[in-house]
Amino acid sequence: MTKIYWEDFPVGRIDTFGNRTVTEEEIVEFATDFDPQLFHVNKEAAEKHFFGGLIASGWHTGAMLMRMIVDNLLPNSTSVGSPGIEELRWKQPVRPGDVLKVHSEVLTSTLHKYKSDRGFTKFRHTVLDQEDQVKMVMVSTIIFLRRPNQEARS
Repeated sequence: MTKIYWEDFPVGRIDTFGNRTVTEEEIVEFATDFDPQLFHVNKEAAEKHFFGGLIASGWHTGAMLMRMIVDNLLPNSTSVGSPGIEELRWKQPVRPGDVLKVHSEVLTSTLHKYKSDRGFTKFRHTVLDQEDQVKMVMVSTIIFLRRPNQEARS
């Protein structure tokens, strides 16, 4: 498999990936440990809430997004981490049975100021369900190493 470098993520590149079915059990399990609000952990209470039923924690949605990024966008890449998230918006609740995918677009691509062997790639990751409804949007940056000998030409 070919190694993926910073140069392989030009502005405008779009990748769509993932096919993750969300289960009631994983919603409750995640929320029990990390976000035990009633509409995440108690089906009966959730039905009486304005959400009208059990929903995944937004943090769970973010964790599922991260898993899909790691499994589909980062394999064999030269990613060396991330300086953080610029934007995170939960647009609609994720419910049991939703099948999630990610639409990932490169927004900007810049060289590191001090380390010529790497660059910053800013992505907008949009989480969609089986009906292409937007569930979450995250804008974040990933640092990738440059293709060997590219830094000498900068």
